[in-house]
Amino acid sequence: MKHLYLNLKRFDIPPEAGGVNRLAPMAGWGAQIVRATEEGLRAYGREEAEFVQFLPEAHLLAAAAARGEDSPVKLGSQGVYREDTAPGGNFGAFTTNRPANAVRAMGCTATLIGHCEERRDKAGILAEAGVSDAGAVNRLLNQEIRMACAAGLDVLYCIGETAEEQPRWEEVLGAQLETGLQGADSSRIVIGYEPVWSIGPGKTPAGKDYIQKIARFVKERTGLDVVYGGGLKADNAPMLASIPEIDGGLIALTRFTGEIGFYPEEYLEIIRLYLEACR
Repeated sequence: MKHLYLNLKRFDIPPEAGGVNRLAPMAGWGAQIVRATEEGLRAYGREEAEFVQFLPEAHLLAAAAARGEDSPVKLGSQGVYREDTAPGGNFGAFTTNRPANAVRAMGCTATLIGHCEERRDKAGILAEAGVSDAGAVNRLLNQEIRMACAAGLDVLYCIGETAEEQPRWEEVLGAQLETGLQGADSSRIVIGYEPVWSIGPGKTPAGKDYIQKIARFVKERTGLDVVYGGGLKADNAPMLASIPEIDGGLIALTRFTGEIGFYPEEYLEIIRLYLEACR
């Protein structure tokens, strides 16, 4: 089965505020994404692919309410906190944070952990305290993964190396896997590989041979499914589908020029191109 993820980041911000939301007003944004993609995704069998959409927290309730009966759309949060509630324990004193049990109660069945933007944020906070330790970031992410699994959430755990780290990619990715997965329920985890060094305007995308090399490495180390987290797009869908070690992909933007942003019809076209190429 292929795993196809959609990370909507902060795409709920209107253009006049610097965002890229041209899809719907704020109050109906999350619900509109579900309604605009749900029927198109019903064309694929549950054994062929799963479709998980990671939304900003404010839109999860509306998105969950918009799901039809036996919907193929699964919802996920963009991360969870490293602690959680427990009967007879902490009742929820986590102001500003997002406990996994709260995410589950909002209708989510999955979460995204370790995305390069989250890693950068955690590293920046540690740097303010005078700490420069990639291992500390991995340990914090491990706590989040264990909380998510304990709450019954599936996890897309992202790993990746920066340009500075690329010469020692095996060491960097190996540590992210070893520390991040320690003590976690591996049956709930899929690995997302983000070649951070190749993501962004003006950068050369990672090639097929490099992606395949990393996917093989991850599978040898973990035995887990691996998806491409560097951006599944219309122009790379056939290439990614041709890599046996890749089990899906993470979609963010669907349009990278002109009125950039996320457009449901373009999302469904990417899904079609990828799954047809996999057959």
